[in-house]
Amino acid sequence: MPEAIQNNPNQPPADAQKRCDIISAIESERSTKVITYVLSDRRGSQAQIAEDAVRPMYDHLRSLGDGKKIDLFLYSVGGHTEVPWRIVTMIRECADEFSVLIPYKALSAATLIALGADEIFMGRKGELGPVDPQLSFQRGRDGETVVQEQIAVEDIMSYVRFVREKSGLSDQSALVGPVTALTNKLDPWILGQINRVHSHIRSVARKLLTARSKQQSPDEQRVQVIVETLTEKIYQHGHAIGRKEAEEIGLKITRPSESLEKLMWELYEEYENLCKLREPVEPRTFVPAGQDDHSEKVIMGAIESSEMSHHFSADLRGRNKRQVPPQLSLNLNLNLQLPPNINPAQLPSGAQQLFQQMVQQLQQQLTSMIQDEVRKQMPIVGFEGWVQSGAWRRMRDWPTQKVPAAGSI
Repeated sequence: MPEAIQNNPNQPPADAQKRCDIISAIESERSTKVITYVLSDRRGSQAQIAEDAVRPMYDHLRSLGDGKKIDLFLYSVGGHTEVPWRIVTMIRECADEFSVLIPYKALSAATLIALGADEIFMGRKGELGPVDPQLSFQRGRDGETVVQEQIAVEDIMSYVRFVREKSGLSDQSALVGPVTALTNKLDPWILGQINRVHSHIRSVARKLLTARSKQQSPDEQRVQVIVETLTEKIYQHGHAIGRKEAEEIGLKITRPSESLEKLMWELYEEYENLCKLREPVEPRTFVPAGQDDHSEKVIMGAIESSEMSHHFSADLRGRNKRQVPPQLSLNLNLNLQLPPNINPAQLPSGAQQLFQQMVQQLQQQLTSMIQDEVRKQMPIVGFEGWVQSGAWRRMRDWPTQKVPAAGSI
C-alpha cells in the first residue's frame, strides 16, 4: 500500500506536502495567512529580489483574500532596491496587519521589506543587513572597451566625507584636487546617478518605516537613527545584524515563541534542501568527466502559500575552457572509391552527385569529430557557467487545502 501511494501521480511530492504542512502549522500558531518568499544564495546559482516576483506574489494575495493578517516568510541576500516598496505596498493593500518571519538571512533589499512590516519576527539565527545599494554601470572612454562595473554608493559618499571631515579640507579651492581625482575615475553622469541612489534609498527606508498606522510608526527621531544606521553607519556591506543589535538600532523586533521558532527553522531547512543551498556549484566537478559541457535544472526561488506554489526554475549550464591553439585546423582528405566492378562514368549524373555529397558530408563530420577529440585532450584552463531560461512558474503538484487547519483564518 505505501508503495502504491508513493507512485500515485495525483499525490503531491513528500517535500511539497511537508512544506505545505509547516506553512499551515505556522498559520495555526499565529492565526495568520503565510506567504513565503525564498531566493537562492547557492554559490553558482544565486537569485535576487526583482520585479518579476511581484506578479506571482499578487496571485497568492488574491487567493488568500482581503482583510487578513499576512506573515511573509523571508529569505534572501538582497536584490533590486526599488522592489521592496512595491511588495510592501501591495501586501498592505490586501492585509490589515503585516509581519515578516526571518529564520536566517534577510539582507539588503530584504531588510528594506522588513522595515515596512508592523512586526519583525527574528529567530535566533535571524540576520538583517545594511541597505547601502550597489550601482551597476557600463564604462568605456575614448574608444576603450566597454566594461560592466559595480560600485557601492556609500563608498563614494564615504570618500567625500573623508575628504571634507577627516582630512580637514574645508576650503573650496583645497577640495578641487580630490574632486578632480574622483571625476577622472567616474563620468559626471555616473556621479549624478550615485547621488540620486543615495537620496532614494533614504527616502524609501523612511517611507517603509512610516507606512504603518500612526500608533505603530516609530517617532521621527527613531526613524532618523534607523535610516542613518542602516544606510551609512554600519560601514561594511556584509555585516550581519542579529536581533539584539536590531533592537538596539530601534527596530520593532519580536522574538518568536519556542514552537514558532522551531517551525520557522524547519521550513527554512525544507527550502534549503529544495534550492540545494548547502551544495555550491563546484566548477571542477560540475561538468562530468569526459565531457566539456553540462546543464541541469535548478530551483532558484519559491513563493508559496497554503493555496499554491510558484518556483523560479532555470537551466544551469557550464563548460570547461581549454587551452586550444588559435589556429587549430585539420585537413582530412578521404579517398573513397566505388567497388571495382562499378564504372563511375556509367552512373547517372544524379547518382554521381549524390555520392560526392555523401563523401563531403562524411569528411566534414569526421573532421569535426577529430577536432572535438583533439580539444578534449587539451589542458583545462578555466570554467564558465551561466543561468538561462529562468522564470517563475506555477507548480501543478502543490497540495491543496481541503479543510483549513485549526486556528487558521
